[in-house]
Amino acid sequence: MTVEIRGQEPPPLEKRSVWRAMWTGFKRRCPNCGKGKLFSGYLKVNETCSACGEEFYHHRADDAPPYFTITVVAHVVVPGMIFTEGVLHLPVGLQLSIWLPVTLLLSLLLLPPIKGALIGLQWANYMHGFHPHLDDAEPDPTWAPPAE
Repeated sequence: MTVEIRGQEPPPLEKRSVWRAMWTGFKRRCPNCGKGKLFSGYLKVNETCSACGEEFYHHRADDAPPYFTITVVAHVVVPGMIFTEGVLHLPVGLQLSIWLPVTLLLSLLLLPPIKGALIGLQWANYMHGFHPHLDDAEPDPTWAPPAE
């Protein structure tokens, strides 16, 4: 059975640079214009860009930034721990006094830029509310399911 969907085809979307948007988001700036601030606080995302008006409120970064942050921090800290244990033979207490603060500081420093990069990725790929046609689209009132 073939279902015909009637309606007007939306205009094609302009291609957005994923790397540019992610880098701009990593710098905690608007992925659209690069000027406005992406965050109003440590992790609180602005509703809109103060420079160009791009809406950010519908982003869905959710749990991804902490996962990516943990991955990056672990790839820095674990080799350092292995090196200090294998080569320097430092006492456990001294290692903990070094690596716990390093882990905490790296996590706190990297979380906002990584969240910004993921919001930039969503923006560049028109994901979630960043798609101009999908969220505002009204259903075609003349469409009806095919008769069986």
